[in-house]
Amino acid sequence: MEKYEVTGMSCAACQAHVEKAVRNVDGVTSCEVSLLTNSMTVEGTASPDKIIDAVTKAGYGASPVSSGPSDISLKEDPLQDKETPVLKKRLISSVLLLLILMYFSMGIPMFGFPSPALLKDNMLALGLIEMLLAGLIMVINQKFFISGIRGLIRLAPNMDSLVALGSGISFIYSFMTLLKMTSGTHDMAVMNDLYFESAAMIVTLITVGKLLESVSKGRTTDALKSLMKLAPSTAVILRNGIETTVDIKEVLVGDIFVVRPGDQIPVDGIVVEGISAVNESALTGESIPVDKKPNDKVSAGTVNQSGFIKCRATGVGEDTTLAQIIKLVSDSASTKAPIARIADKISGIFVPAILVTAAVVTVIWLLTGSSLSTSLTRGIAVLVVSCPCALGLATPVAIMVGNGVGARNGILFKTSSALEQTGRIKTVVFDKTGTLTAGIPSVTDVFPSDGIAEAELLESAYCLEKRSNHPLGKAIADYAHDKDTTLNECHDFEEIPGKGVKATFNGQVIAGGNPVFISTLVTVPDDESSTINRLSQEGKTPMLFACGSKLAGIIAVSDTIKDDAPKAIGELNKMGIDTVMLTGDNEFTAQAIGKQLGISQVIAGVLPSQKEETIRSLQAKGHVAMVGDGINDAPALTSADIGIAIGAGTDVAIDAADVVLMRSDVTSVPVAIELSRKTVRNIHENLFWAFIYNILLIPVAAGAYAWAGITMTPVLGALAMSISSFTVCMNALRLNLFKTETHKGDTNKMATTKTISIEGMMCGHCEKSVKTALEALPGVKSADVSHEKGLAVVVIEGNVSDEDLTKAVTAKDYKVNGIT
Repeated sequence: MEKYEVTGMSCAACQAHVEKAVRNVDGVTSCEVSLLTNSMTVEGTASPDKIIDAVTKAGYGASPVSSGPSDISLKEDPLQDKETPVLKKRLISSVLLLLILMYFSMGIPMFGFPSPALLKDNMLALGLIEMLLAGLIMVINQKFFISGIRGLIRLAPNMDSLVALGSGISFIYSFMTLLKMTSGTHDMAVMNDLYFESAAMIVTLITVGKLLESVSKGRTTDALKSLMKLAPSTAVILRNGIETTVDIKEVLVGDIFVVRPGDQIPVDGIVVEGISAVNESALTGESIPVDKKPNDKVSAGTVNQSGFIKCRATGVGEDTTLAQIIKLVSDSASTKAPIARIADKISGIFVPAILVTAAVVTVIWLLTGSSLSTSLTRGIAVLVVSCPCALGLATPVAIMVGNGVGARNGILFKTSSALEQTGRIKTVVFDKTGTLTAGIPSVTDVFPSDGIAEAELLESAYCLEKRSNHPLGKAIADYAHDKDTTLNECHDFEEIPGKGVKATFNGQVIAGGNPVFISTLVTVPDDESSTINRLSQEGKTPMLFACGSKLAGIIAVSDTIKDDAPKAIGELNKMGIDTVMLTGDNEFTAQAIGKQLGISQVIAGVLPSQKEETIRSLQAKGHVAMVGDGINDAPALTSADIGIAIGAGTDVAIDAADVVLMRSDVTSVPVAIELSRKTVRNIHENLFWAFIYNILLIPVAAGAYAWAGITMTPVLGALAMSISSFTVCMNALRLNLFKTETHKGDTNKMATTKTISIEGMMCGHCEKSVKTALEALPGVKSADVSHEKGLAVVVIEGNVSDEDLTKAVTAKDYKVNGIT
């Protein structure tokens, strides 16, 4: 996929023209143009030169954008608002000249304002001055005329064409009237047929709208800009044992960099020395700092809260997590949501339809006996009141803001389509291990069979599971290791996915796995079957081991349910969404865990290869989302309507997913669905406004209600047109107020989190003393204090200054080293 910057677009019609031109290029398979970001993504085999040439011939400009995110992750230039300053200058100049024009066109002849003797009762001179001033204003705003006339010549009219025609016809008609005045007719009636101020006011008011639109559009990318600001510009690396500050671009994979308390981590890396707590809220939305020790990963843009750490760089430039997030959010905003197709189709024919409508309206009024002046006024009003911009912006501004809000909450939608479709989910399917459970199982019970010693059972299990990659096998191997069990060498090792493992030891086959698998190899006595059922009902997973033709025993393993999982399931149930858990566990164990979670439906005994088939069967009931984290979840994530990968998952799962949750908890799943629903609702509101605006005001501009005294001048039409796009953008910005019950524990209504570095705490009593002092402050909701970390994480809901926090701590005879 190639990305291009497109220049010269002013409305949805321009967007449609560019898309049509590029799609007609041989080798182009798809093309999507974003009016919001002035960007274009193209897929296919066509060369960049052919694509740029097609855009140029359509009357616009294009240039390729670097495919890597390294540049945009290090500076804000790609999203720098270059349009607003230019529009401000144009508007100021236009308004100043317009005020002077209004003085001459209305102040002197209508209100008797002071004027030079030369102009007294000299209507021709006044008309000439009006023409010059209006001409200057039109020259200042020549962009409308250049773009508009070029579009008309190329038979691809756009919004600028409507503005240019409306203003231009007013000016030309006034100029013709002025020529009549040279024949000697200088009365006030003729002056009333001069519309120079209308010609000037149309382009000025449209510029006002463009400025408001530009400012509000700029605010829709605030979240992306804030992500870009996270990346430090320098890093401190160790070279020959000496700390050296270098530009971030000079950091290489393998370099050792140091990070002091309060500093941002410059690139992705692994801690090699030191212990600290890192605030990762900028990437995950989680306000509580995460402990870091040697061999733990750290990410660029996060903040080191406490200790001094040394790290080895593992990802730099475009390979950092932060850069990938920025690229994901930026690319998502460049894609087109399915709901936008309707607006695009209408935009493609909207401007030509308005041109025809304006011409028909003018002719009808002429045929009914109205004057040329009145008829032209009606036609011009239709031209300038029509607004294809609002249609073109209705979807992308909401998508951009929705993506930004998601990124702030640690939710990344890979495409605009994913953001739209997530809200339609009727069923959410969860993989159990690592998604609903911690994925770190431990051994809870060991039951050797009659005649088998526990040490003998553990030796067989250790021999097998030491070579297994399954989390349950690793738990058993770790348990055996901790029991100082002898590790024997086995041969012909074989792992049967979803069932178990087997090998050869001392000339006999040994095997381990689930009850169904082992029962095909040996006979399971009734007593052991009762034990299996009891363990399963307790939510534990019984693993059976066989030596030769005899059952060696049972080892029970339990995986802890994540603390947040029941809450997430409860939220989904409240939203009317069915929840399903897929697991390879037996029915008893699966049902026990499902009951603890509050899951609507449990599907047990599912092999990894059967997950995709199960997803397809569930899709008969409606849209299905699959939430997983492992390699074996990838096919199911792909086949589901929406695949959701949690941040701690494998790269394969993340690549296969449509939505990525930066947190490792599943509370973000209902948040993602609710955000999608609110974004789509916002798009519907925008589209409704854009359509209803045109449906209601075009007939008014055409004079359909003139019999009731309801009419519209071109000036009022231009004002209404200016407001419409601004209204759509501002409505989209309401998404920034998005709050959800699921995250109230973290964010609260207006909650902020501050981390205090405290020196002097030695024990639990110290923690309690500081906690009590902080929570006694008005506006402090809670304080989480750790004497081991030397930190206090304070959640604040009111106006609490750093000075207040410092006083509260120092009053208990502890020292505050810093507050972030």
